[in-house]
Amino acid sequence: MKKIPMRTCVITGEKLEKRDLIRVVRTPEKNIVVDLTGKVNGKGAYLKKDTEVINKAQKTKILNKKLEIEVPDDIYDELRSKVGV
Repeated sequence: MKKIPMRTCVITGEKLEKRDLIRVVRTPEKNIVVDLTGKVNGKGAYLKKDTEVINKAQKTKILNKKLEIEVPDDIYDELRSKVGV
């Protein structure tokens, strides 16, 4: 049986399967990207695929802390569009 990769949402603290989360990455070039493949090189943080979670992440600026860089608002807009809202 294949092991299912589990990751923790930085907002809810829930351990979820990777496919139920969306990854935001600070690349070595200091860019912020939404990583749908899970393969982008850099420091990553996971968010549950939930609009409320994304809104809370934006409000609390938790990604700024986790990724140690200012995360622009358009990244949050992109995240919201990816979770299908």
